[in-house]
Amino acid sequence: MTVCIMQPTYLPWSGYFNLIAQANDFVFLDDVQFSHQSWQQRNRVVVNGQPYVLSVPVLTSDRGPQPICEVRVDESKNWRKKHLRTLQQAYAKHPFGKQAAALVEGVIGGGSDLLMEINIAIIRAFCQALTLAPTFHRSSELAVTGARSERLLGICRLLSTQTYLSPRGAQDYLDEDGVFAGSEIALIYQQFVPAPYPQRGAAEFISHMSIVDLVANVGFEEGREYVESVPS
Repeated sequence: MTVCIMQPTYLPWSGYFNLIAQANDFVFLDDVQFSHQSWQQRNRVVVNGQPYVLSVPVLTSDRGPQPICEVRVDESKNWRKKHLRTLQQAYAKHPFGKQAAALVEGVIGGGSDLLMEINIAIIRAFCQALTLAPTFHRSSELAVTGARSERLLGICRLLSTQTYLSPRGAQDYLDEDGVFAGSEIALIYQQFVPAPYPQRGAAEFISHMSIVDLVANVGFEEGREYVESVPS
């Protein structure tokens, strides 16, 4: 049994889905502090052969820092139509561009004004299309206390997992805290390497783009094979 714990990000890149593909239980870490101008509210797609950032405007709370689960989007900016128009135009001539844009439209065309709900809905919609099916949880519903690594370890224990799969970027603080080293749960790090795929319109491969770019270029079936790939 493997658990992965990640903040719900906007239109995540393929590496995010690689974690999901390896998890039996995937936990959206939705009750930690929201960080402005992070991947929680933005991501990159390819427009005219160049990286282009799509950023969701959010409202600032008078009460100061907020947990991710309380952040609301700023609907006065008309961002939904702008993002959909950008995706539709950028990927109109791609082999699977219409399918990718339509999936996003099905989520952000309306609905909740909570950023977390939008992000999770997008992630789960792509998971369904890619036939990735771990058990999903939200940390805000698990009633686990503690900070940093202690909190992650508590979630793993609650879910009775044997292995915690972490993105490589968290290695420094996990190794520094050392809580998994003395526990019964094995800590392993993601080994995903984003190999080049046919990327229409780009002079050379642009790595770490949104899952939308992968699907628009190769489709859902090949996209699943791509996000499931792990170096031997």
